[in-house]
Amino acid sequence: MSRVVYVFIDASNLWQAQKVKGKLFDFEKLKKYLKSKFNASELKVFYYTAYPAEGTREYSQDGKHKFFTYLKKGLNFVVRKKELKRIVIHNDGVGDSIQEKGNMDVEMTIDALHNIKKYDTAIFFTGDSDFLALVAYIKNTGKQVHIFSSKNNISQELRTGSNGYCDILNIKEDVWGRDLKHREGKH
Repeated sequence: MSRVVYVFIDASNLWQAQKVKGKLFDFEKLKKYLKSKFNASELKVFYYTAYPAEGTREYSQDGKHKFFTYLKKGLNFVVRKKELKRIVIHNDGVGDSIQEKGNMDVEMTIDALHNIKKYDTAIFFTGDSDFLALVAYIKNTGKQVHIFSSKNNISQELRTGSNGYCDILNIKEDVWGRDLKHREGKH
């Protein structure tokens, strides 16, 4: 039976797995793998990410934005991105520090619900237990929901609350790309 599959990728969750693996995903290979694994007649991928504001890093963001363009134009992903929110944390006697937040949970939830009549199977690349209610809701409409994450970044509730869980670090098929390289001084 052929089916329509929508994939929702939380880039920060995926980044944690890539760091553990020491390799980057090859998203073209990943897309082919998912299409085959789920016997999809149609596969639509949403990619959610937050990025640092210009001037907040010692390195250029050009490569990151070229990557987003590749996902959109080269692989037909829907890319949802926003600038990291910078929050000043006041610490009496110690001084202020900056915390960055870029949570995309609401955007993922909106897309999953907005498109619910268009897919048979939803795949979430996330380990966040906040998605348990969404997973239960989608399952209650008769859809299949699968979670892809890694054992060191998945909540027990989410792992057992879906129709299936896959530890992305254990995928045997060739979905990995080049080795992950660290920036100088960022090990």
